[in-house]
Parts: sequence; structure tokens; C-alpha cells
Amino acid sequence: MKIAIGCDHAGFPYKKAVTDLLEDKKIAVIDHGTNSLDSVDYPDFVHPVANDVESDAAQLGIVICGSGNGVAITANKHAGIRAALCWNTELAALARQHNNANVIAIPARFVSEEKAVEMVETFINTEFEGGRHARRVGKIVC
Repeated sequence: MKIAIGCDHAGFPYKKAVTDLLEDKKIAVIDHGTNSLDSVDYPDFVHPVANDVESDAAQLGIVICGSGNGVAITANKHAGIRAALCWNTELAALARQHNNANVIAIPARFVSEEKAVEMVETFINTEFEGGRHARRVGKIVC
């Protein structure tokens, strides 16, 4: 499995902890930055993650910014992306189970680093349930 990750300056402190988790699980990480606390524009780091997931260069994506909203909105501009803004493990699980989310958006200023890592672990270990949910997910793309 490969997972693409991107963040802005607010998400940068969390990126290492998340990347460490993935590497400990022997999951390949495609890191699109940013790589410092210097102020940056989040779309510059989210579009490459979404492109990787859409093209199947990565099976899942992780995007992180202060509120999680900007990265989720940006990722969801891509037709093949279903990005879910999550702030607890229950939402991360439901995003995968019911919505077949392929990108998790994390609000770094509203969850702890530990909670972010827990959400990522839940997200990558949860499967889509299909069934009635597949019909609904099939109606998302315009």
C-alpha cells in the first residue's frame, strides 16, 4: 500500500508523527510537503495528494491543515476524491465504512497529535462496507 500525504504549515508538526506510524507499518509514503513551519498555501500540497489518489499512485491520502476545512475542500474538487474531515476515530471509521472516503482531512488546531495518529490508524485499517452504501457513494460524482 502507498499513502500520499500533504499539509500546510499548521499541519507540519503532525506530519512526522503520522509518517512514522505509516513507516512502522511498512506502508510506503509519498510526501508532498510542506517541510517547515513557514507559511504556505495549502492547495499547493493538497492537489498533488489528490492527483496521486486519483491516478492510483497512492491508495489513500492524508491532508492536514489548521481547521481541516481548506484541505478537505481542495481535495474534494477532484472528481475521484472523497475527502472526509475527521476529528475523532468514530468519524474516521464511518468515513471509510459508509462513504468509501479515500482521503482523510485532519484539523491540526483542533485535535491532539495523538488523536490524529489514532484517526489515521483507524482510517487505514477500516474497509468500505459496500451494500447500500455503494449505491449512495455511486451517486456522489456529478
